[in-house]
Amino acid sequence: MATIAELLEERGTLLVDGAMGTELFARGLTAGDPPEMWNINLPHDIVDVHKGYIKAGSDIILTNSFGGTAYRLKLHNLQDRVFELNEAAAARAREAVDASDRTVLVAGSMGPSGELLEPLGTMTPDACAEAFAAQAAGLEAGGADLLWIETMSSLEEVEAAVRGARSASSLPIVVTMSYDTNGRTMMGVTGTEAAERLSALDLAAFGANCGNNVAETEQAVAELRAAAPGAAIIVKANAGIPEFKGDKLVYNGTPEVMGAHLLRMKELGIDIIGGCCGTATHHVAYMREVLDGAITPPDIAAPGPSRSDDDDGPSAPRTQRRRRRR
Repeated sequence: MATIAELLEERGTLLVDGAMGTELFARGLTAGDPPEMWNINLPHDIVDVHKGYIKAGSDIILTNSFGGTAYRLKLHNLQDRVFELNEAAAARAREAVDASDRTVLVAGSMGPSGELLEPLGTMTPDACAEAFAAQAAGLEAGGADLLWIETMSSLEEVEAAVRGARSASSLPIVVTMSYDTNGRTMMGVTGTEAAERLSALDLAAFGANCGNNVAETEQAVAELRAAAPGAAIIVKANAGIPEFKGDKLVYNGTPEVMGAHLLRMKELGIDIIGGCCGTATHHVAYMREVLDGAITPPDIAAPGPSRSDDDDGPSAPRTQRRRRRR
């Protein structure tokens, strides 16, 4: 089984996939339905999404298990099926990778619990660790190559999640935080602070994903790179900024926007680059061509906030995005 370090040594910069939610909504997923059930009920669709990202050029694909902790699955009365759903998620990704003619890593996606740790909330660090341990066990059993803890806001939750995952699995772990406002996470963590704490966790890589807009994600990643020059750094930004068109939430980032973003990140020395909400297979395919030097994207600035963070503009859907990446 290859590792991130080995692939980086071989390929220089790694390309991650885009958003699972974006592809599933295009296939008929409706808001409020648990995507994790598609691993059981519509397995061919999940495998097809993964194959699409592999064909587009991804070196790493993330499993359809973002909401796979008991805390998140409880919202759908599925809390007793944690192992089953996560094992199935990893198995679907493994099936797609095994059909490929090149090495692609399966990363077990582990999103935030949606709860607050004491004293701000009722979740204890041990309960948090247990939830991530149960998810990690299923992902490893299904064939994941590594665990990908993502879209996190609290370093304390990250530390509990890593502790829990390591208690149940021997797989390498990566972590990405979500930077929402002024280069900070929802819990106020800066890129520099994250780098200092995450560097102590013996991670395979760490970085940033999702967030409020590309510009703030890039700012946070620059801080991470500067504060941890020897670490493997990840960026998986959203495809532009979310906008409502009718009753649908869409992202305004074109493939060219994401290609320009990739080029900036590569020049900054970021090791692992992909896309989060709104990023589809055609974005990733364009990013692959940019990474390979086949095309040069237009010089497009990183999309940033178009109005104050205090109003109800582009940042308004943030709560909805935190529930489910699109």
